[in-house]
Amino acid sequence: MNSSGISSKSLRGALYKQRLGYGLGDFACNLIWQVISLYLLYFYTDIMKLDATAIAAMFVVCRVIDGVTDLLVGFAIDKTHTRWGKSRPWFLFGAVPFALSAFLAFSVPDIAPNGKLIYAYVTYIFLSFMYTVVNIPLASILPALTDDMNERTVLATWRKFLAFLGSTIVSATALTLVDLVGHGNEALGFRVVMGIFGVVGCLCFFLTFALVRETNLQESQKSATLKETILSLAHDTPWKLFALNILFQWTGYFIQSSALVYYYKYYVGSTAMSSLVATIMTMVPMVANLTVPFLAKRMGKRNLYSASAAVQLAGLAVILIANLNATGIICGAFITALGYGIKESIYFSMQADPVDYGEWKTGVQAAGTLSSVNGFLGKVAQAAAGGISGLLLAWGNYDSTAAVQTAEALTAIKAMYIYIPLILLILSLVTMSFYKLDKQFPEIQAELEKRRAATENNA
Repeated sequence: MNSSGISSKSLRGALYKQRLGYGLGDFACNLIWQVISLYLLYFYTDIMKLDATAIAAMFVVCRVIDGVTDLLVGFAIDKTHTRWGKSRPWFLFGAVPFALSAFLAFSVPDIAPNGKLIYAYVTYIFLSFMYTVVNIPLASILPALTDDMNERTVLATWRKFLAFLGSTIVSATALTLVDLVGHGNEALGFRVVMGIFGVVGCLCFFLTFALVRETNLQESQKSATLKETILSLAHDTPWKLFALNILFQWTGYFIQSSALVYYYKYYVGSTAMSSLVATIMTMVPMVANLTVPFLAKRMGKRNLYSASAAVQLAGLAVILIANLNATGIICGAFITALGYGIKESIYFSMQADPVDYGEWKTGVQAAGTLSSVNGFLGKVAQAAAGGISGLLLAWGNYDSTAAVQTAEALTAIKAMYIYIPLILLILSLVTMSFYKLDKQFPEIQAELEKRRAATENNA
């Protein structure tokens, strides 16, 4: 084999290592995130025995706090200068505290009810902050890994494949493991399982740090304060549309995820169906996600996002029509999971592109700050979903000790699982119809290359 062959093989090896490392970061996040999405509300109401209205208020308060911490972490990433890069060190130093925060959040202290609520506040804020510390760098690092639009899509595909794998492991095994290790004691079961997931996630973040490299790291053409960086986003039209869509997309996702256990346990009358649907909603997307690089090249990112959202919408409609019919529910879950998987993957690829647009428009390279605002908006959506869910359960007089819920509670649960996500998907489709960056992007990248080359020559 000649030297160029060896070099080519070495290059491919480095490429695959980077893709794997990038994906392992979201695998780690989703071992914890999926438990939060599916079971945190259930954990608080049915295991910790906290009031649903108090939980709704807690979600809102914690998201306000997140608004500050997210921006500070994002800006800190933009100002980070180390031999390892800007985003990469955060994986190394955030891994252990993130694992610890997950373990503590799913532990039930033997104290009075008011003390448990305070404990829930403290541990949930700690978990949210540590999730910010390790998750925002996953978004901010993508523009630094490559400037190639197609490779960004491939990296996002690897990220979501492993994210869905992590989610699938949780959906398929979490409740079984909770029962197995807890021997019927759900509080003990959740604590032990989250400890296991936390340790595995910690090791994955160490691997992410070891395998990825910021080879396309670009500094801002001008030094900017936090205020100037945030104000620069006002000129980033594609990001503003993307940001609005974040609220629609993730609010619908979180409301439906938190309602899944309630919907199948109380409305459909089958706890086993909740595990089956949760597994479908992670396994199918994991496979569907693999089609994204191929489809994105032919359709463009925005068009692929809209088409997959429409498929997801159709699947929800099938579940609505199926009502209690198990076969219809499974078919609908499969369809909506197919659309969701493709949409999720292309969403994370799209997230990197407004960073380049913003640099082209204002001269400020704000990957960390932009990613942190995106992360904060995702948490706003999570807070809105938690608040809406808590209030709807309270309105319906949901009783965690009752085997059969009131008609109002069942209506609230159905609204959480189907009606509200349907409406928000439609709003998401309308919003993204105005997103036009795909057509501009090659021209923007060419202009940025000229500017960067001129800057280097003048240095």
